[in-house]
Amino acid sequence: MNTAEWYAIFCVALFAKMFALSLVQGYYRISRRHFQVPEDAQLFGRAPAAADLPQVQRAQQAWRNDLESIPAFFALGAAYVMVGAPAETAPWLFGIFTLGRVAHSICYLLGLQPWRTLSYMVGIGALIGICVVLVQTAL
Repeated sequence: MNTAEWYAIFCVALFAKMFALSLVQGYYRISRRHFQVPEDAQLFGRAPAAADLPQVQRAQQAWRNDLESIPAFFALGAAYVMVGAPAETAPWLFGIFTLGRVAHSICYLLGLQPWRTLSYMVGIGALIGICVVLVQTAL
């Protein structure tokens, strides 16, 4: 496969991971009939909750954390494709980033430290690796 194909596959995988976090939130809200938004609560004949369930809060926090690094991957990965960086390293760097993000979300949902921080660092390490290859290619 070429670099653009690898990039596309890992972009889809990251979208699926983020969507899974949204499904976790929806599952807990609907299965527990626990909603903060008044119209959602009203739909189920409930009063609005003062706070989200802990499981929903964890999924939200993991999703927000994704917004700190996944957009950087989208931008750096697109640059990687545009400058013609080596196709051989793309699946490794893109895959390590994606695995780090998946592990981070799982660890966040389950409250696992220091694994959550370590998996975050794996993802950041992959982004730094992408940067190094980009600079080497551009020079």
